[in-house]
Amino acid sequence: MEKPERRNKRRERTVNWQTVCELAWVLPEAEECRSYGTPAFKVRGKLFVRMHQDGESIVVRIDESDRAMRIQADRKAFYITDHYVRYPWMLVRLSAVDRDDLADLLVDAWRLRAPKTLVAEFEAADG
Repeated sequence: MEKPERRNKRRERTVNWQTVCELAWVLPEAEECRSYGTPAFKVRGKLFVRMHQDGESIVVRIDESDRAMRIQADRKAFYITDHYVRYPWMLVRLSAVDRDDLADLLVDAWRLRAPKTLVAEFEAADG
């Protein structure tokens, strides 16, 4: 009996592009779009997350100091390729990332791209 319960819990924690969508849709003025031929989200025309062309990872905007810390903390979930070394973006393996970590990453990415007034409104409403 324990094994089926564990499988069900694991399924509930599975993160995929739909999870990204559910988390992004609640962010003010987040709009679904396409970028480099893949599904993506922007805020006021600025990209903050997109599906990577490998179909297994996302590309998320990130502060470069946070990127280094996250990659060091969990190399299975967070990584970059040579292409992203000089840019403030990070790749996230959907199969390895925790939903709560993903939610935090998306909010942070949104904050980096949203206008300051929109961020202030969001933070005031959040309490």
